[in-house]
Amino acid sequence: MKYYKELGTNRIECLLCRHYCKLKEGQVGVCGVNKNEKGKLKNLVYGHPGALNVDPIEKKPLFHFLPGTMALSFGTVGCNFQCPFCQNWTLSQTKNIDEKTYVSPKQMVELAKNYGCNTIAYTYNEPTIFYPYAKDIGILAKKEGIKSVFVSNGFESPEVIKDMATWLDGANIDLKSWDDKYYKKVLKGGLEEVKDTLRLMVSEGIWVEVTTLLIEGVNDSDKDLEEMADFIANDLGRFVPWHLSAFHPDYKMQDHKYTGLSTLKKAYNIAKGAGLYYVYLGNVAVEENTYCPLCGELLIQRVGYDTPINRLIDGKCPKCGRDIEGVWR
Repeated sequence: MKYYKELGTNRIECLLCRHYCKLKEGQVGVCGVNKNEKGKLKNLVYGHPGALNVDPIEKKPLFHFLPGTMALSFGTVGCNFQCPFCQNWTLSQTKNIDEKTYVSPKQMVELAKNYGCNTIAYTYNEPTIFYPYAKDIGILAKKEGIKSVFVSNGFESPEVIKDMATWLDGANIDLKSWDDKYYKKVLKGGLEEVKDTLRLMVSEGIWVEVTTLLIEGVNDSDKDLEEMADFIANDLGRFVPWHLSAFHPDYKMQDHKYTGLSTLKKAYNIAKGAGLYYVYLGNVAVEENTYCPLCGELLIQRVGYDTPINRLIDGKCPKCGRDIEGVWR
């Protein structure tokens, strides 16, 4: 796809995310890393990762995607949101690009191969803002049998979602709140746009898991949780995993208290009551196991990021034979 639209007199509209920034010559978008340079969109972070690690795929978190395997994980700087609780704010909320570091798409795929990674994860900051770089990597990775996943705030444009369906295998999307005013005023995004992204990704065949960072007093009301759970169950599918993660003080919310286990358990019960098959608690010391929705058999045991037990046989429950939704090979 072409990542921008020409508006005339050297003005362009960026098509990467739903901000649809209209840029004059020399102007940079909301994300801080996409620039109008001579009437064309230049991705300033192309080839310049700000963080690069090898992580368990479970850390993304993706629980129904090649469990027990490793992902080459990287991000750049910049973001199209301004979340005050961001745990990677030193990357996402800076525009200082380390241009001395350059990793070509081919080199990134070679790194994944050298470290035995089955997947490349575009993560740490919002990958949509470096989509041209991510896609070039992902296309090469696909030829080598390596999968690609986004860890994203879900503000991709519909144009990008349709394009990513040709090469992206999975995504974990944040559903940060059920309050559109909070999304707009605090996060600088939009709830309806994120809901639309989730629907589009599922309909395009991208494997999707949802994460909500529960912050007491912000997004943990019974009403909001019930409506979120109903949205996932009815608009996306009861099979879509929902990760309910505990908040810990960070960035601009250092004084806010940790999320209590009782709050997570309340949310878990609401999610299960809405009929969701796969609900997981994150950032707390509990096992996050997968059970068969039909017969209740333990399928995958998780202890931290380890998976000491994986009983799936060709993606099926070994006891009753039910197909378990996910990407298993």
